[in-house]
Amino acid sequence: MYRDFAEFYDLLTDDVDYAARTEQLLSLFRQYDRIPTLLLDLACGTGGFANEFAAKGISVIGVDRSAEMLSHAAENTRKKGQSVLYLCQDAAELDLYGTVDGAVCCLDSLNHLTDYETFCHAIGRVSLFLEEDRLFIFDLNTVYKHEKVLGNNVFLREENGLYCVWENHYDAENRLTQMELDFFEEQPDGSYRRFSDSVTERVYTREEIVAALEKNHLALETCLEELTLRPPTAETQRIIYVARKKAVAAD
Repeated sequence: MYRDFAEFYDLLTDDVDYAARTEQLLSLFRQYDRIPTLLLDLACGTGGFANEFAAKGISVIGVDRSAEMLSHAAENTRKKGQSVLYLCQDAAELDLYGTVDGAVCCLDSLNHLTDYETFCHAIGRVSLFLEEDRLFIFDLNTVYKHEKVLGNNVFLREENGLYCVWENHYDAENRLTQMELDFFEEQPDGSYRRFSDSVTERVYTREEIVAALEKNHLALETCLEELTLRPPTAETQRIIYVARKKAVAAD
């Protein structure tokens, strides 16, 4: 997962305004709690958010299952003169050295956990290492986006000598979208080298999400449309969920 894609991820996501999105996340931390001092960035990818949080003086632990993504993340962090601790771990097997006082998981990363029990377990691992009364903020793609936007469509993109063909296959019954990615990178002699990768996303209902949170001692504070921070509508493509770690009763 994300082996060849890691090589081109930053180029293909150069339209993501990490600084603005980080400010949005910080505004939610301020509104519902406080700015964390030690933050978990789960599924951190190439470090786009981790570096922005670090630039704000926040200590960041970036976790991703892809060693290739983390290699690019470490290089991006070095170039920016920041300091981030990166760990190569699966979300469902998260194992930190201690607790954190805030956690995020951005850009629909949890949608990539296509088994519901694994999804629940990953949320449980975040909860385990999150201090009581602190926030876990994450976002997820919606049914509308998978049915009406991604669907069975093909997207093409050309960027600085890179040509990308993104083909989707949507399984409505299981709410799964298989994404096949082919990259054609121009070589110095004018020829093109082909790379291929694939990822799968599953859509989760609000009921499934709330159940997963409640099962793992987290309470949903609010859910908002990304970027606008307004209440979600029937055509919202990605929703931000703000969850708070509840006190765990002693045995």
